[in-house]
Amino acid sequence: MDNLDRQVLDQAVAWHGEGHKVWLVTVVETWGSAPRPPGALLALRDDGLVVGSVSGGCVEDDLIERVRSGERYDKPSVIRYGVSKEEAARFGLPCGGTLRLIQEPLTDPAWAREVLRRSAAHELVVRTLDLETGETTVGKGGRGEAFSFDGRMMRAVFGPRWRVVVIGAGQLSRVFASMAQALDFEVICCDPREEYHLTWDVPDTEFTSEMPDDLIMRIGLDAHSAVVAVTHDPKLDDLALIEALQSDAFYVGALGSRANNAARRERLAMFDLTPDQIGRLHGPIGLDIGSRTPAEIAVSILAEMVAVRNNVPLRQKKPELAPAA
Repeated sequence: MDNLDRQVLDQAVAWHGEGHKVWLVTVVETWGSAPRPPGALLALRDDGLVVGSVSGGCVEDDLIERVRSGERYDKPSVIRYGVSKEEAARFGLPCGGTLRLIQEPLTDPAWAREVLRRSAAHELVVRTLDLETGETTVGKGGRGEAFSFDGRMMRAVFGPRWRVVVIGAGQLSRVFASMAQALDFEVICCDPREEYHLTWDVPDTEFTSEMPDDLIMRIGLDAHSAVVAVTHDPKLDDLALIEALQSDAFYVGALGSRANNAARRERLAMFDLTPDQIGRLHGPIGLDIGSRTPAEIAVSILAEMVAVRNNVPLRQKKPELAPAA
């Protein structure tokens, strides 16, 4: 689940608890150049306040006006925008785009609370809505499962939040952590060295002084996890990398020169790692953008992480150093 979805559900539950009527609006189908993909979510309060988005803004304005004018849905209903080119243009849907939404009243927020709780625990969950009965259920999701709607049943996938484990708490890590948060990553920093522990000051991040490999084994790394090792200390970086490269983490990277990373790969080969597992290591870490300062290095690392997450070829990576995305 990304942070926007969490904000929408959090706010919807809060509004309901304050006694407001609340509707959830979900994009279920698009044609043409619709601005938001299927599964995009918005919460609408009875006085017209909204959180989230389903388009570039014009559709939201129309939904607000409908509620303020007294149009209230008491069961899940389908709304369509952009049937004609004129209407598509009016609602900011370029190239004759069409948008189909489901608007539903949030009568019982228990399912939303369960989705929030389970996704926070790094579970992949699926919420199913029966459009005819209004019945909703929450169950365990499977990797690769995507949003779907067959005309009656809507299945919305809420994945765990993306997270990154940073090994080392120096200046680069502090800059990197702040930037990663802006990209909606949950940040966990690990450094057992006391002098670094005392200077960690990045708000809304988790810090632990346990050994990095112990942390990785404790939390478990799923396909929504990344590991970035930046201590330059093999005793800390290598042990963490050994565990990370054998996990489901979507990205594992280590800071260092070409020579240092070549030596690191030789050390990793002495352990029970396959060539394919060692080949997953991104090192030297980051895209080749000529970075020198901590902020520039952080940008290059995060750009590479996002590219790998989105399964985009690493075009700015020197060919001999580019693991498969």
